[in-house]
Amino acid sequence: MNEVDTNDRDVILRIPKIPRINAILFFLTLFTTLMAGSMMEGGSFWNNPLDLLKGIPFSLTLMLILGTHEFGHFYYSQKHNVEATLPYFIPAPTFIGTFGAFIKMTSPVRRRDALLQIGASGPIAGFIIALPALIIGLQLSEVVEITPEFGGIILGDSILMKLVTAAVHPNLADSQDIMLHPIAFAGWIGLLVTMLNLLPIGQLDGGHVAYAMLGDRHDLFAKIAFAALIPLSIFSLNWLVWALLILVIMRTTSHPPVQDLHLPLSRNNRLIGYLCFVIFILCFVPAPIQAG
Repeated sequence: MNEVDTNDRDVILRIPKIPRINAILFFLTLFTTLMAGSMMEGGSFWNNPLDLLKGIPFSLTLMLILGTHEFGHFYYSQKHNVEATLPYFIPAPTFIGTFGAFIKMTSPVRRRDALLQIGASGPIAGFIIALPALIIGLQLSEVVEITPEFGGIILGDSILMKLVTAAVHPNLADSQDIMLHPIAFAGWIGLLVTMLNLLPIGQLDGGHVAYAMLGDRHDLFAKIAFAALIPLSIFSLNWLVWALLILVIMRTTSHPPVQDLHLPLSRNNRLIGYLCFVIFILCFVPAPIQAG
């Protein structure tokens, strides 16, 4: 039986003229993430505009992670002759300054291998940047003693976070915790975004990958994955919010069909799918954010 694969070939990137809306959203998001990073460092932009510079480590790290994620999608869209927009960054008045970024595919994906590679490329590319950022940031982070007065936001630990923390701070006592440097926090957010995007539901990146891997079985798998978000809200109400957002934005857990679903994926493409699953497990956080 023939296997679905794409022959290696040179990809000539066709960078379209940057639309005004994309440029405006990019600079707005750069500004809002600079403000968020500045506030993390105790800055007060409204009183002293130069305090905005304090947000550079956080902002540039997070924007690099998000931008690399979207460039992965854009590159592989062009490789497979799928029309796609440049990234839309989303500024937001939140403590991280953004709701992320996205690109829109403006022509259909007709092949199974193309769907898998376009879907997987973003999370893998973002992961490649987020992991070193987390490691570097943890080396710059401060170890503090936990006291009854200790407050703030408590970030959940994934398997990967526990492994990296143990490697960078091997002698951390039970009475101690880590005050994350802004670069480490941006890396943590990058891994969280990677995990959320890899949920195997609808037209999320993980939905593309899971549909390419499972074919017709994906519909049941996606419904089970979506249903699992409800009991997860016991650990964190964030899961309930994300479930509602998926319903509102996508309105379905299913995935549009591709033309060659009857053809099996090549071994290399299957390995890409398994890699995405491993990244998802390593980055999974039952309770991402809790109040201290």
